[in-house]
Amino acid sequence: MNEIVLGPLTAGHVGELLTLQRAAYVTEAQLYDDTRLPALTQTLDELTAELRASSCTAAWLGPRLVGAVRTRAVDGVLHVGRLVVAPDLQGRGLGSRLLAAAEEASSCTTATLFTGHRSTANLRLYARLGYRETHREPLTATVILVHLTKRLGL
Repeated sequence: MNEIVLGPLTAGHVGELLTLQRAAYVTEAQLYDDTRLPALTQTLDELTAELRASSCTAAWLGPRLVGAVRTRAVDGVLHVGRLVVAPDLQGRGLGSRLLAAAEEASSCTTATLFTGHRSTANLRLYARLGYRETHREPLTATVILVHLTKRLGL
């Protein structure tokens, strides 16, 4: 097996990212019995526009896109969004590597992210990586967002 290589996502790979995102969020849709989650309904044009205003660290296994995390720095806070890993590679540390790479590349002093309240694997990962819950916010009748934050550079 080839080594997984991290690097920036290029504009030519946005379609692959959208496909990966949808594959990765199928388990989330099952947890919430909701196929209308924003990550599953985002269009290619919406994703392209989002990437113009943010950074994306990608993980490649040979020519295959197998993971990605999007970030955006605002007023010294690193906003982390849509950490995705190919379903067949989940649970092997790739999400941790991607998140660590995004944090290390940032000059921000704080990072913030959110996940759904039923996403226990995500919540465990973020807690293990030093993120702490700050508050919860209803998204839909079935989804409550759990917001977390972490001090960087400690």
